[in-house]
Amino acid sequence: MSTADWVAGRHVLVTGAGGFAGSHLTERLVALGARVRAAVRYTSSGGAGWLDASAARGDIEIVRGDIRDADFVARAARDVSAIFHLAALIGIPYSYEAPQAYVATNVSGTLNVLQAAQAQGVDVVVHTSTSEVYGSARFVPMDEAHPLQAQSPYAATKIAADKLAESFHRSFGLPVVTVRPFNMYGPRQSMRAIVPTIIAQALTQSEIRLGSRTPTRDLTYVLDTVDGFIRLGGCRAAIGEVVNLGTGVEVSIGDLARRVLTAVGRDLPIVQDDVRLRPAASEVDRLCANAVRAAELTDWRAARDLDQGLSETLSWFRHNVNRYNPSSFAV
Repeated sequence: MSTADWVAGRHVLVTGAGGFAGSHLTERLVALGARVRAAVRYTSSGGAGWLDASAARGDIEIVRGDIRDADFVARAARDVSAIFHLAALIGIPYSYEAPQAYVATNVSGTLNVLQAAQAQGVDVVVHTSTSEVYGSARFVPMDEAHPLQAQSPYAATKIAADKLAESFHRSFGLPVVTVRPFNMYGPRQSMRAIVPTIIAQALTQSEIRLGSRTPTRDLTYVLDTVDGFIRLGGCRAAIGEVVNLGTGVEVSIGDLARRVLTAVGRDLPIVQDDVRLRPAASEVDRLCANAVRAAELTDWRAARDLDQGLSETLSWFRHNVNRYNPSSFAV
C-alpha cells in the first residue's frame, strides 16, 4: 500500500476546506477515493470558497458553519474516521489589530475540533501548525526541536493550538499528527501572502511595493505540502509527533521579487512601503526548514523547486488576477 492509499473509501472531514490549502487538499482527497465532508464558514452568499468552482464539487459534501461553534463542529465530525484541521485566521497583520478573534478561531476552534474528534473516536487528526511558531531562526535548518517564539499574536495562537493538540494526545491518547508547513504558495492563495502579492503587482502595476526585503522564507508549493499532509495522516509512526514540511532552501523577499519579475518578463522598480512593515520586534527574519523527519517517516520531499512552483503559480494568476482587489496588491 502506498502512503496515500489509506484514504481510499475513508470518510474524511476537512475544516477550512474552502480556503487556499484546504481546497487543494479536499480535491486531492477526492481524487484518491475518499468520501470528503468539507466544513466551510457560513456566509450570507452561501458560497464554499474555492470549492464553488472546483471540478470535484459534485463529489464533496459541503457543511456550513463556524469553527468557533462547538455544536457545529461536533455535527461535522459525526461518522468520520479522519479529520484534517486547516480552519484558522492566518493573516499576520490583522492579528495585531484583532488578537481576540485569533484566539477564538485558532485556539477555541481547535479545542472544538479536538473534543469532537475525541467524542467520535476518530483514527487520526491531522492538525495544521505553521513555521511562524518558531519565530526568527536561532539555527538553520530548523528542525522540530527548534524553540517556539511568538513574534505575533497569530503565532501565539498557533502555539496554543499546537499545545492543545499535544495535550489531547498525551492526556487522552487522541491520535494527532501536527504538521508544520513552511510558507506555502500556489494557485488560489490570498493576497495576504507574499508570493501572490508580488505576482499580482508584477502583472498589473508599474512598481513592486514591499515591506522589508531582507527576511528569508522557505517557500513550499501547496500541492507538495498537501501530499505531505496525506502521507502523514496515514503514518501511524507520526502519531503524537510534530513534523515539518519544507524544502530546506531559503530565499529573501527581495530576491523572490526579482525572480518573479524575471519570470513575468518585466523590469520594474522595487520600492519599500513603510506602511507594510511589521513592528520591529515582530519581524521574523529567517525561516528555513529541516524536513528530514518527514522524509524518514513517509519518504516525503518537495517535488518542485522554487522556479517550477513559481511557473505553475504564475500561470494560474495570469488567468485569475482579476478575481482579486487591486488595493490588496502590496504587502
